[in-house]
Amino acid sequence: MTLFQILLAAYLAAVNVLTFSLYALDKRRAQKHMWRVRESTLLILSVLGGSPGALLGMQILHHKTKHNRFYFTVSGSFFVHVFLFAYLFWRFS
Repeated sequence: MTLFQILLAAYLAAVNVLTFSLYALDKRRAQKHMWRVRESTLLILSVLGGSPGALLGMQILHHKTKHNRFYFTVSGSFFVHVFLFAYLFWRFS
């Protein structure tokens, strides 16, 4: 693996762990009627590479699944990221 691929993989791992963690935190706080994580924060992290973590958070935690804005943004980001990161890994191999 090249240095670029290692850094890209590390970035993706970090942003997805952070995204999933924030979905879990937001779900927990919603159940306790506490301060919530901003929806814009959750969506921005998804667009910045955290779409797999967001999808896992939506499916495993059953969180934000009824919001069309989340469904389409996260799903669309996921498909763009699959092709983009596959291309980047292929290009820099």
